[in-house]
Amino acid sequence: MGLILDSSVIIAAERRGETVERLIERIIEKTGDQEAALSSVGLTEIIHGVYRAQTAAQRLRRESFLNELLADLTVYPYTKQAAILAGQIDGERQSQGVVVFAPAISFGA
Repeated sequence: MGLILDSSVIIAAERRGETVERLIERIIEKTGDQEAALSSVGLTEIIHGVYRAQTAAQRLRRESFLNELLADLTVYPYTKQAAILAGQIDGERQSQGVVVFAPAISFGA
C-alpha cells in the first residue's frame, strides 16, 4: 500500500522552512516506510501557490522546494477510476462521521 500526500501537508512543510528530506523523514516516522506520492490535483494546488508568490525570492524558494519534491515523488494522474474510489471512500467515511477530504489550500499569498 502507498500514501498519497495531501497538498496541505506539503504546503505546511514549505511554510515551516523544512527541507524535502525532513518532510519525507516525518512522513516515514508517522506512517511507516511506505511509498509516498502526490496526485496531479495536489500538484496543481501547489503550483497555484508558486505563481501567487508575492516576491521573487518567495517564488524561487517555492519552485526549488517543488522541484526537489518532484524529484523524489511519483505524481499519479487523477483518473475516472480514482475519482470514483475517492468519492466512495469519502462518502463511506463521512457517513461514519469521519472527514477524509478537507477543503484544499494553496501556498497562498
